[in-house]
Amino acid sequence: MNAITEPNKFTIPELKEGEIYAGAIVKPDGTGHHVILIDGDNDDADWQTQMDWAKSIGGDLPDRVEQSMLYAHLKDRFQEYWYWSNTKHDDTRFAWRQVFHYGYQGSISTNNQFRARAVRRVAI
Repeated sequence: MNAITEPNKFTIPELKEGEIYAGAIVKPDGTGHHVILIDGDNDDADWQTQMDWAKSIGGDLPDRVEQSMLYAHLKDRFQEYWYWSNTKHDDTRFAWRQVFHYGYQGSISTNNQFRARAVRRVAI
């Protein structure tokens, strides 16, 4: 039986102008964070440039799990192109990206140029 007996409740953090609440990620140990999509979509640039851009507006690129959630919940807020994640591949010359047309994730050289969206995180 998969019944939920008593839902856990938490407060959604206050949003700044233009921000969109994307959801929460909770790990098996019970720690977690809210994910908030920051307004703005940055044109194609290499991975480090996009990481710097996200930091300059008070955020970070989403990680791979967050990108999956953004695709599931807020796909319409993205263009149907590739977007960098903040996650490096085991081979650090590569990083992960996701296409918001159909949700595929893959890794590629950080020298390639793709779009970026930034998120901010608030601990639960």
